[in-house]
Parts: sequence; structure tokens; C-alpha cells
Amino acid sequence: MLYDPFVERALEPWSFGIYAGGQSILVGTPSGVSLAPEGGAHQSITTPSIGVEQPGCVSYEPAFAVDTEWCLLASLARLGQSGGSSAYLRLSTRPVSQKLADIPADPAARERRRRQVVAGAYPLRRAERPAVTIAAMGAVMPEALAAADRLAEAGTQADVVCLTSPGLLFRALRARQGLPGSVVSPGQGEPWILEQAFPAARATPLVTVLDGHPHTLSFLATINRVPHAALGVTQFGQSGSIDDLYRYNGIDTDSIIRAALDLLP
Repeated sequence: MLYDPFVERALEPWSFGIYAGGQSILVGTPSGVSLAPEGGAHQSITTPSIGVEQPGCVSYEPAFAVDTEWCLLASLARLGQSGGSSAYLRLSTRPVSQKLADIPADPAARERRRRQVVAGAYPLRRAERPAVTIAAMGAVMPEALAAADRLAEAGTQADVVCLTSPGLLFRALRARQGLPGSVVSPGQGEPWILEQAFPAARATPLVTVLDGHPHTLSFLATINRVPHAALGVTQFGQSGSIDDLYRYNGIDTDSIIRAALDLLP
């Protein structure tokens, strides 16, 4: 475990270890501008992209405690296995209400949620008639849900998708396209998760948001070829409250709402 921005310092030996056949779990926390009150020096921006692009590794950025548990257990299960893999968990120290996770009480539904979490994403809210989809990852889930609530109050319904692993979703998309190198081992990067998280029948303009570089999630718009606005962090060094830094970087609730409305016809 280390500060998330220091993942880049450890990248050469860690990546070489994976290349040589080693398997490990790397935890980067705290991360992003969500640690704003601590100062500007420790903010990470590009590490979500590293998680997507590092071969032999599955990356996760869960928003809720139960998601973190499921992702960690899945990562542990891959260690020491033939065809297994390393894992990178990008975590935040920002307090997030666990009630927002809306964990299903039904055992079958709960197991379906667990499989979706481990596979990369799950539908957190389904609107009756969605006009837009908000896909968010990690610490900014409260802002995404608040944006959906305010949009609904104004007459614009939104689906909300909680992302846990853009890397697995990217591999799933490549697998669906028949491209090589999409699957690390069985059960990783399988196309079924795309239809469960982003069903074609519910395709709407898409807003993606994370506390990291926005290009990390940009590929999601190609799943159903929809209009897209990518929100994230492209600069560092600022210090202040979380609310101030989210507003400054355009990942706050108001910014998500504006992006969603701008996509509507």
C-alpha cells in the first residue's frame, strides 16, 4: 500500500515483476483531488489510465465498502494461479455514505451485483424513461447520484452506472469486437458485462466522471456509439476543500448536470 501518486514511482519494478511472471496486489490510497485538504502535492491524475493499460493486471476503483471487499477477494483469488494476474486497487479516504450503494436484499440479486462489481460495472439506478446516462467511478459517486436526483426533479430522467474497473470493460469491448489481447484469464473482460451495465435498448447520451484523467473512461461511448461528455481532472497543484476542488475541475454535481443537459437534443 502506498500513496496513489507514488504508483508512478513504483511502476518500473512493479511492471517488470509482472512481466517476469510475478503476481501481487498494489493498493494506491488516498488518490485524486479528493485528498484536496491535504494539499496539492499528493494528487494523482494519470494512475487510472495506468490501471487500464498495464498488462497482466486487473485494476479496480470501487466507490463503496462492499464493492471494495468483493474486488479485493476476487484479486486475492487470482494470485498464485496459472493464468492468474496482479491487481491494482485505487482507493480514496473520502467518507462516502454506504446507503448510496443500495445493496439488494434478495440473495440472487446480491450475487448478481457481486458478479457485476467484479466484472467492472453495475447499474445503480434505472430510470423509467432515461434521457441520459451518468457513469461514475470511485469517490465521485455521491455527485453523480445527486446530479441524477436534480435532473429528475427538472423532468430529465437519468440512468446511473457505477464503474469499478474500466480496464475490464475495455477488455470486454475488445473481446466483443474480436480483437486480440482482450482477456487476461477466463472470467476477465467478458462481453456479457457490457450489455448488463450499458444495454443497447437503453442507450442514451453518456456523461462519464471520475477523480482522474477523463480520457480513462472515454471509450465507454463506443459501446453503443452515443454522444458523450467526459469529465475528470486534467491539472494538479490546487489546494482547498473537496467541494472547491471538484468545482474547479468540473467534477461536481453542477458540472455533471450541465454536461448532461448539453448532450440532450
